Amino acid sequence: MKLGYNEATCMKHSTLEQDLILCEKYGYDYIEIRLDMLQDFLKRDSVKNLQDFFGSSRLKPYAFNSIEDINFCTPKQKETLLELFTFGCEMSQTIGNPYMIVVPTMGKEMHKKSKEEIFDDSVQILNQLADVAKPYGVKLAFEPIGDKRWCVRSLDQALEIVQEVNRPDVGLALDAFNLYLYNKLENIDTIDNVPLEKVFVYHIDDCEELPLGVLDHCHRLYPGDGVIPLAEISKKLHAKGYEGICSIELFRPEYWEKEPEEVIRTAAEKTRRFL
Repeated sequence: MKLGYNEATCMKHSTLEQDLILCEKYGYDYIEIRLDMLQDFLKRDSVKNLQDFFGSSRLKPYAFNSIEDINFCTPKQKETLLELFTFGCEMSQTIGNPYMIVVPTMGKEMHKKSKEEIFDDSVQILNQLADVAKPYGVKLAFEPIGDKRWCVRSLDQALEIVQEVNRPDVGLALDAFNLYLYNKLENIDTIDNVPLEKVFVYHIDDCEELPLGVLDHCHRLYPGDGVIPLAEISKKLHAKGYEGICSIELFRPEYWEKEPEEVIRTAAEKTRRFL
């Protein structure tokens, strides 16, 4: 697997240009760029300079993060969603970024939606987004999030949806923490059922030992510092033949307050043990 960095890890205390320099310095293969940090960068600099950086660097773009709340949109929400998604596709084509991560909707009412409603809506919106992305050569990585606030929670559920969509440009993003949020990964063998060609992105992250319902994204930890069976996940992906990105993605406020160089260096050291 290839070492990747997701900009959420230092997003409160860094910039895209700083992340690029530090990821190059510490030997990352890929970077997952946050769309909000890209938009901020473009207020100060040009997309041409971003192109030039990737043209001369070993570091390459891998995925834009992320297009969120894609399910059950009102017409106005759909308009805003498609505007941001199209911007991401245009930028992807320009800098050679192959994937866009798309995330199911979070909300207090999501647990009231039936499995059939969620399935039908997800298939419809993934097809619509894939139609938009196709001319740009961009693929969609659909990321289930295990907490009950999100409408697509389990890997089984997400896989069923992606298989129904049945397009080569629509696959899955497997995030260790988000998988753990669903019954603490009691369904870990579901990873074995995901076809290799549908594993587009792998996010690696650990977490504190807390009850479900209390455990949240702010409790993420460096790989190996928590309770998620990351070695087992990595072995399953290795056995499958996965050689794509293994990207560190942390949302821990404690890490946001540290110097980005310290966090990016430490993340590389701890993540390499699981490659």
